[in-house]
Amino acid sequence: MSFIASKPVSIEQSLAWAQESGVTRLEAQLLLLHALKRPLNERAWLYVHESDLLEPATHLSFQDFVMRRLGHEPTAYITGQKEFFGLTLSIDTRVLDPRADTETLVEWALEILRSSKDSLRSRAPSVLDLGCGSGAIALSIKAHSKESHVSAIDQSLGALEVAQKNANALGLDIAFKQSSWFERLGGERFDVIVSNPPYIDSNDPHLALLQHEPQGALVSAKAGLADIQKIVESSPKHLSEGGWLLLEHGFEQAQNVSKMLLTAGFEDIQTRFDLAGLPRCTGGQLKSVK
Repeated sequence: MSFIASKPVSIEQSLAWAQESGVTRLEAQLLLLHALKRPLNERAWLYVHESDLLEPATHLSFQDFVMRRLGHEPTAYITGQKEFFGLTLSIDTRVLDPRADTETLVEWALEILRSSKDSLRSRAPSVLDLGCGSGAIALSIKAHSKESHVSAIDQSLGALEVAQKNANALGLDIAFKQSSWFERLGGERFDVIVSNPPYIDSNDPHLALLQHEPQGALVSAKAGLADIQKIVESSPKHLSEGGWLLLEHGFEQAQNVSKMLLTAGFEDIQTRFDLAGLPRCTGGQLKSVK
């Protein structure tokens, strides 16, 4: 629904139109800041200038952005960036739009790294992010655990280019490598392995709303569990003694993932919940050799 104004339109009127069209207030603010070519963290500026009139070209750009969002294109693709765990990341269609729920995985990994300092006997911990996409998880961990050696792999060269760009912009040292899961890691071992792998079933009706995102990073066979199973079965060969594997998954998959971890020799298996209180991440610790 286009909003063709017969007279100049204010910031307040434009935001109201966007919300009435079905865009959330936060998204409308971000899209308008992008149209204004202002930093996306200046939402307070919009309140101060809500009576300011928009230039016609700016108003038309904003309308276009809103229509794209109503077509289910992620706001991050339209603006080219996304805030995740306090970091500003460059985002494009080569990678998934990072979700706030994935911060649950980052928080858990950091909790483990903090609690393992004594057991590692002053050795710097090593972390692997499997299927890193934009680098959101790996970069967030490195930003809050500077002493950790963080590696990140992805099968997609395009995704690795985005992740490396983000690492350079943030000044964070991450070791990136192209690999399909563990294929090119040789005998490397890590203290913590984290992953937000594809876990959506190909018949899931919600996929229609995710058409703009790379399907290979979303969809997995066997009711969405095929890639998770590969990771669980292969990870013991790449974990240090007592190492942890943490996985993001669909809210109905926690029980299946727990069973996989138990079968693969993990203990202390736990599930963590996302912002909506849904089971979002499951992980376990590799049994120590007695």
